[in-house]
Amino acid sequence: VQLQASGGGLVQAGGSLRLSCVASGLIFGIYVMGWFRQAPGKEREFVSFISRSGSTSHYADSVKGRFTISRDNAKNTVYLQMNGLRPEDTAVYYCAADLTLVGVTDPGRYDYWGQGTLVTVSS
Repeated sequence: VQLQASGGGLVQAGGSLRLSCVASGLIFGIYVMGWFRQAPGKEREFVSFISRSGSTSHYADSVKGRFTISRDNAKNTVYLQMNGLRPEDTAVYYCAADLTLVGVTDPGRYDYWGQGTLVTVSS
């Protein structure tokens, strides 16, 4: 199983980025997909998840209204559109796959992880 995240980079505050995560080696459509992030010196934190069909999603309060998660099961890809970026959004962003909807905000519940992509937001 491989989750390949991409799309990170350096952006000014207020800018936008779209992260992508392509999955291989698993039946993508049966997995709940999540995005997490980890800033230097901090624990990994939940950002967003999306259900298998894409009909249900949930966001951390810190990103609600600014970030949008989506998925394309035909392309085995999950996206995270990030608008209105702030310096506090600076972190390595990870995608993850989980078979269930139980505890989707808990990183310990996820079965597979991508390698992370760095997002840096300058003030």
